[in-house]
Amino acid sequence: MTGIIKRIFGRHDDEEGDESAPERTYQIRLVFALGNPGPDYAGNRRNVGFWVVNRLAKKHRLDFKAKTGTYALAEGEIGGQRIALAKTRTFNNDSGKAVWALVKTLKLDDPREILIVSDHLDLPGGKVRIRRKGGGGGQKGMSDIIRVLKSEDFPRLRVGIGRPVVAGEPSWEPGDVASWVLSDPPPEEKAVLDAGVDRAVEAVEAALREGVDEAMNVYNRDEATGGSTTAE
Repeated sequence: MTGIIKRIFGRHDDEEGDESAPERTYQIRLVFALGNPGPDYAGNRRNVGFWVVNRLAKKHRLDFKAKTGTYALAEGEIGGQRIALAKTRTFNNDSGKAVWALVKTLKLDDPREILIVSDHLDLPGGKVRIRRKGGGGGQKGMSDIIRVLKSEDFPRLRVGIGRPVVAGEPSWEPGDVASWVLSDPPPEEKAVLDAGVDRAVEAVEAALREGVDEAMNVYNRDEATGGSTTAE
């Protein structure tokens, strides 16, 4: 039984409250992309997380050979580190099922060993942001993973897709948002998102090589001004 499973079922009581124990450092072992499976969704804005993981796998010659009803999995090395890359084969909003299956398959010990890659409506198109932990941020797949793991304490990398604009104003209307995330960007916007995907691939590599904090220091900075940001 893995550490995550034990923790969720309350079997780490003997570890709680031991303030003298040194804080453990966790290495990322799984990079998991949110999105929707199938060719009908492949080019949608919602699937920008898939674009990142696909490009990362291609760059490092990893193949998604293992496929189940809930995930597609590629395993190999990136920068000398053993790593698993995965994409949900459930729909985005049910991604917790895929993560839970991978926790068991890979025998993960802690949520902090999982880096989630997703789109984000409240970042400008192509912007990349990394966080050590946090809430769902309006991404239902992220919220489902939090629900299943019973923890927000895992790193995540988000690529901005912006919000739909209706009558000259950003829209939060569910219908507008659904149409936006489930449609393909036009060529000019796609080029901006592709540049963000390239930057996200570099950010994942940096997180694996140097840790999440160092990757945040580099990739959460605005490319034009060099200033840092805490944008969600």
